[in-house]
This record gives sequence, structure tokens and C-alpha cells, in this order.
Amino acid sequence: MEIVSIKSQQVTIYDADGWILRAPVSTGVTGRETPAGFFAVVEKNKDHHSSLYDDAWMPNMQRITWNGIALHGGPLPGYAASHGCIRMPYGFAESLFDKVRIGTRVIISPTDTEPVDFSDPALFVPNPEAIKAVPAKTEALAEEAAEAEKAAKDAKAAALAAPRAATTAVFAQRQLERQKTAADGQLAAADRMLATASTDEAKARAEDAKQKAAANVAELATKLESAKTDTKAKQDAVKTLQDASKAAEAKKSETEKAALTAKLALEPVSVFISRATQKIYVRRDTHTRIPDGGERFDTVLELPVTIRDPHKPLGTHVFTAVARTDSGGLRWTEVTIDSGDNAKDALDRVTIPQAVLDQVAPTAVPRSSIIISDEPPNSETNYRTEFIVVLNDQPQGGLAMRRRPEADGFAPTSGREWDSQYGYGYARQRSGQNFFQRYFQQGSW
Repeated sequence: MEIVSIKSQQVTIYDADGWILRAPVSTGVTGRETPAGFFAVVEKNKDHHSSLYDDAWMPNMQRITWNGIALHGGPLPGYAASHGCIRMPYGFAESLFDKVRIGTRVIISPTDTEPVDFSDPALFVPNPEAIKAVPAKTEALAEEAAEAEKAAKDAKAAALAAPRAATTAVFAQRQLERQKTAADGQLAAADRMLATASTDEAKARAEDAKQKAAANVAELATKLESAKTDTKAKQDAVKTLQDASKAAEAKKSETEKAALTAKLALEPVSVFISRATQKIYVRRDTHTRIPDGGERFDTVLELPVTIRDPHKPLGTHVFTAVARTDSGGLRWTEVTIDSGDNAKDALDRVTIPQAVLDQVAPTAVPRSSIIISDEPPNSETNYRTEFIVVLNDQPQGGLAMRRRPEADGFAPTSGREWDSQYGYGYARQRSGQNFFQRYFQQGSW
């Protein structure tokens, strides 16, 4: 977890046991303020150059919005000086880059805040048996999804072939209709020849011709009736096979969704409860890379939520599962960045739908989180982000104004020298290489 204090101009990195790293930052200037709220790292770029600010170098960039807000290395004059990003000491940004994962929580607070231990029966409690069953369930659903995919492919091929078969049958029927019309004409001509025959020999020839014509008409009539039956069957099959293809495709989507849900069941889950929309949103990172950058986040659920006293502010809080307990449960912390109810009262006012509890709680793991806020999801929230929740009573210039300025976006440095490889003011709470290595092996929350 990374917490940026706009008030103190510093960033603090936390793991499950508390704060471990701290450094000064430079946030957005007046008019281009860094937005306060909850974010997550959605992309990393070791050698990023700005597409907005004259190709400005922004090394070790951790993107938190797709319109340009990020944490990155940059000059620190000792005050807010950026165009909305959070500049960190170059060495500090470099040391963090390979350790911070996609999805790491980034909290930008207008004031100083920190995680505090929190427990409440309303928070997710995992079920060890459900967790144990996940691998077998995932395998079974993956096999079912593969079978459904093959069935959908076969059904689609049959549906595509059906119109061609129906068209061929129509052409064959029309050809028989023309042949029968000609045969009917030949039979009528034979009748006329028989009626006008004046000799026994002529009558015999006419009778023979009539019998042959009648036999041909009868044969073609039988073939035509069969062709009509075949044409109707193939025309009816077009819709039947198209409907079957649609059903198979729906089954494929359903099984793929179920297989993905099972596959992601042991991934951290992110939940957002919004008083503004009266909804609960549940998402997970699929770890599927997107060609234009970032990873795809899957919307697991989106449901109405009941909030007691819905016109009363809740505040803005995030509850984070930071570790497992010895009993197999989860240890939680909470961070509050906005006025309203305290965290416990806010959580007590929310009734989490049973569908969420049934689907998410049994397999909840560390780094899962629940955000409760008066705010709606910010418009920057999309399939390439977790949740972006911005405090609308705080300045958002850096989020709202992402135009190319005349300046390069960097204030001149103050001439201050950094006192370590990590940058000026860098701090580490607990000393010792072993702890430092342990932290970076675990990754930040």
C-alpha cells in the first residue's frame, strides 16, 4: 500500500506489519492539483516519457489513471510543483519499481492518514474448505468451458453451412419444377395427338407417347414433392441451427465466465460500495495483458446495495486484508481520508448482498479490499483499472486538465542534494537487510 499525503508532501509505503519506507514527494500545483482518493497501480514503465509534456522523462513510472496521473521519479523543489503527478526521489522511485505490483493500492489523502488495525464481523471471513476446493473446481470448469467452446465452434460451422444447403435445395426444386412443367406440356401434346389420330397406327403411336409422357410426369411429380420436403426441412434447419449456434455461444460464454471466476477465486478481490449510486461493485485483476497497455480487470458482480440512512454521509474508507491469521481468517486494516461516519459506523450502515458474501467471502485472500464512499466510481474507472474513487470536495485540476502546457511540467530543482541512493529525506522504519529483502520479496500492499 502506498499512501501519499498532499498536506505533508510525502509518500509512505506499508506492508502487513506497518510502514517501512518513506520519502518526500512533489504533488500538483494550484490549478493542476493531484486528485485525492483511492487508486491502484494499473501500468508500470521503467523509462516513460510523457506524451503530454514535451516528452518529459518520468522514470520508473507507476500509472494510476489512464489520463496521465502517475507516481514517478522527478525533481523535488520542496513543495507542490507538478502538473498532477506525484514526483518521488529518483533513487526511491527506482528502488520501488520492480517491487510494486499491478493492483497495488495507492491512497492520495488531502491530510495525513495511516492504516489502523480493524476487525468487524461484517468483513469477509474465508472458508478453508472452500479454498481447498478451488483447484479441483477450476480444473472441472476449465474442461467444461473447453467442451462448450468446441460445441459452439461446431454449431457455428453448421449454422454457417445451413443457408448454403437451403439455397442449393431451392435451386434443385426450381429445376424440377421447370422439368415438370415441360413434362406436363409433353403429356398435353400427346393427348392432342391421340385425339386427332385418324388411323390405328397413328393412334397406337399417340397412345405410346402419352403413356411415356404420363410416366415422366408422375416420376417428376414424385421427385418434386420430395424436393419440396427437402427444401422446407433445410429452410427450417437454418433457423434451428442459428438458434442452436446462439445457444451454444451463450453456453460457451457462461462456462468461460464460470471458469474465469473459479480461476480468479484465489486472487485478491476489490469491492466498492458507493452511496452515490447505491450499488456494490466487485472486480478482480485477470492478469491478462491489454495490447494498448495495462491489464484487464473483470467485473465479477454489480448489484444494488442497502445503506441505512442513505442521505447521511458515510465518509470514504478502505478496508484491506493485509495477512492471514493463525486461525485461517484475515487480518484487516482501515484507512479513512474523508469526513463522515467513522469506519465502523460506515460499515455497520451497509448490508452487503448475500450474493457477494456467497461468491467472494469464502475464498477471500490477503490484499483483498472493501472501499466505502459517498462518491460514485470516477469516470476514469474502466476495464483497465481497479476502482478509481476521487474526493469531489477536493481540487482535481490535475485530473480534469490534462492538456499540453507551454512549460515542460517540471519546476527547477532547489539545488538540494539527496543524502542517499534513495533520495533526500528517504526513511526506513525498521533497519536490517533481511527485513528489507523480506519486504521486497512480499511486495507492498
